[in-house]
Amino acid sequence: MKLKRFLLRYYPPGIILEYEQGGETRSKCIDLLDLRPESDVGELVSEICTREPLVTLSKAEQLAGLIRKLQGKLSESHETQFQLFKEVRTHLLPLTNIAINKSGSCFITGSYDRTCKVWGGESGEELLTLEGHKNVVYTVAFNNPYGDKIATGSFDKTCKLWSAESGTCYHTYRGHTGEIICLTFDPLSTMIASGGIDATARLWSVEHGTELATLAGHSSEVICVHFNNSGSQVASGSFDHTAIIWDTHTGRSVHSLLGHRGEISSVAFDYGGNTVATGSMDKTCKIWDIRSGQLITTLRGHKDEVLDVAFDSTGQQLVTASADGTACVFNTTTLNCVHRLQGHQGEISKVSFNAQGSRILTASGDKTAKLWDSATGLCLQTLGGHGEEVLGSLFNYQGDQIITASKDNTCRLWR
Repeated sequence: MKLKRFLLRYYPPGIILEYEQGGETRSKCIDLLDLRPESDVGELVSEICTREPLVTLSKAEQLAGLIRKLQGKLSESHETQFQLFKEVRTHLLPLTNIAINKSGSCFITGSYDRTCKVWGGESGEELLTLEGHKNVVYTVAFNNPYGDKIATGSFDKTCKLWSAESGTCYHTYRGHTGEIICLTFDPLSTMIASGGIDATARLWSVEHGTELATLAGHSSEVICVHFNNSGSQVASGSFDHTAIIWDTHTGRSVHSLLGHRGEISSVAFDYGGNTVATGSMDKTCKIWDIRSGQLITTLRGHKDEVLDVAFDSTGQQLVTASADGTACVFNTTTLNCVHRLQGHQGEISKVSFNAQGSRILTASGDKTAKLWDSATGLCLQTLGGHGEEVLGSLFNYQGDQIITASKDNTCRLWR
């Protein structure tokens, strides 16, 4: 094996080693999830050189420079005060969902009008209309970080794969016997997972347009799916009160996560793929050990249904959103609630971190989204102006752009 070059990954912090083996170019990543601006660079370099054969002492100085560059990125201030750039009127019929590509150069919307539309993130102008579904387009996704493909899931019981650049439909995936209500790409953009009213999740090939596996094991609708970082596992959450971890290579169940007393609303792996979090209508969030399938802890504190959960990019923080109008931020090491985000006058349906982990976005039934400091729990800004419930709010990768989407059929672009 011969090291060819280093590549940086800012969020979460890591260094990618590109190397040659057997005439082929391959890569592996050194995760630096615990890196801090004050971390001792010399100690880190020594540790990496000791455990990683590809990194020799001759590369120590170059490696140290890259780690300092990562530290510099971590030290950057994120004091942006967002201003409304543009309001986009999206569809004539109700908006269902939104997604944004990594750079924020475009975003997509699904609608009851049976289409998905592609919009310019800089201009707010409509770029493409993706037509072909015969019923509501309920769920949409980009294949981030690449952003060149779009997946749509519909009440017509099909998924479709599209070119984000031309709008060409590559594949139509058929197999579900009920409406499709959730889908996502794996991190390598080789698979799509979808979940539906038919109580199954399914895996589809991006390249070939074929079904890879039917994940059957739930007794009620599957409403959320999420891949781990390597794409080797996918989690499905269901109204049957359970979540299931599946092996994507075999299509077999690895663990059934039993213990919730209400419908599962959301499921999320941490970055390292060691734990998975499940949010439930039983007012709790549970954290599970992936290797054993055992419950680690139950996070309590909400007075109403937990509607969404999200880890930050390093997996060191977890945030839960609830119908009680609050969100709770947990330290995943101590499992303590460190902040309760209070201020919304309606339920919080969606929550997300920026890539840096320093900010949190909440979308609420009170017609606003709010921006919070994850370190202090303080509300930094209220993003208002919508006439109906805000059903989603998203950051771009750099964290300097926000899109809010509402049941008033508008998206508002903030910079």
